[in-house]
Amino acid sequence: MEQLLVRLGSRATDPVHWLVWSSTEEEIIASGELPDAGELSTLSERAGQRPVITLAPTSDILLKWVELPPKAGRKILGAIPFMLEEELASDISQQFFAMGPRQGNQQAVAVVSHAQMGNWQDWLKNAGLYCDTLIPDVLAVPAFEEGWSVLTLGDQILLREDSWKGMQGEAEWMLPLLAHFAKQHPTPVDVTNYSELDLSGIPNTHVHQSQLELPMHVLARSAIACPFNLLQGEYKVRKQRRGAWQQWRVAAVLAVLVLTTALISKGVTLYQLKSQNEALRAQITETVEAGFPNIGVYRDVRRKVRSELAKLEQGGGSASMLVMLDQLAGAFAAANVRPQTLRFDASRTEIRIQAMGDSFEALEQFRRQAESAGFVVEQGAINNRDDSVIGSVSIRSTS
Repeated sequence: MEQLLVRLGSRATDPVHWLVWSSTEEEIIASGELPDAGELSTLSERAGQRPVITLAPTSDILLKWVELPPKAGRKILGAIPFMLEEELASDISQQFFAMGPRQGNQQAVAVVSHAQMGNWQDWLKNAGLYCDTLIPDVLAVPAFEEGWSVLTLGDQILLREDSWKGMQGEAEWMLPLLAHFAKQHPTPVDVTNYSELDLSGIPNTHVHQSQLELPMHVLARSAIACPFNLLQGEYKVRKQRRGAWQQWRVAAVLAVLVLTTALISKGVTLYQLKSQNEALRAQITETVEAGFPNIGVYRDVRRKVRSELAKLEQGGGSASMLVMLDQLAGAFAAANVRPQTLRFDASRTEIRIQAMGDSFEALEQFRRQAESAGFVVEQGAINNRDDSVIGSVSIRSTS
């Protein structure tokens, strides 16, 4: 199988390195360097039917391990941007957070600006290159369980320190930085050198010179095996389909739609409406019983609910349950928190709820919103359940 590997720069004016590699034959088909991203279109013919793997400079990407709470579910991943907010120079809304591997309670995260992601994708799209894999370049440098790896690409040095840590930058400042980090290490560091640089003068290191190969050749072999991809979430690329099926796909889909529409009968429509009516009736019953667990037996749900609401409006003075819920509506909506059970103590003018949110941050946001509305909020135990977080909350009116 043959692949086209392209290494982009941070700016459109930076050089672009490329290589066509045959993993089947273990050989380089072609390689070269373009003066800037504007020349990427010259690679469209070379790409042909080959998959395109793109490397991005790690100087534009923050690779971090984030400590998660024990037994944290997948929903907690949504709170990771807030955990890293203080470490980022710009607003988290301007950053894209891509999830890497997870080891125990440690979650690997790659952070890159939406603007830079857009630039890389625009350069490739304008050149007619279809790419569904984008990798930070240091993750394509060979990794070792013990020790570092160093590779040069043009005037750039790529340093990989472990499975999810590395740096990339110009040699004039990377070499002093490499020496500084090595001196801080408690024991001598084994360094595998894939470059022509003389690293023997770097203190506190044992340098192992690897057989010199084309840098893009070294990167290609590791990039193909790399399990991480920056193109995820909103940047995930749909697979392209080429060949005859691609040409006839639209016509085939339209034909199926026309045929399906012709087969729909009034009986099916009536059946669907009946099913929807039954589902709606069940939903109304569930909602009423959740809001009024002691409502008892009733025939007319509308009349019974009005009666229960009238009772609630008479309790708790000016701070009745309905008044309090109306004042809390903004807090529920802003935090996307949903009450599962609800009890009202008229003597204490207090609502006790089991609240469900998407994350710990959602419950905390609800507490802040409720307190800003003039309520006293006490949070009880908070637990994970499936993909949600459930906590006990007591809300007392001060009026």
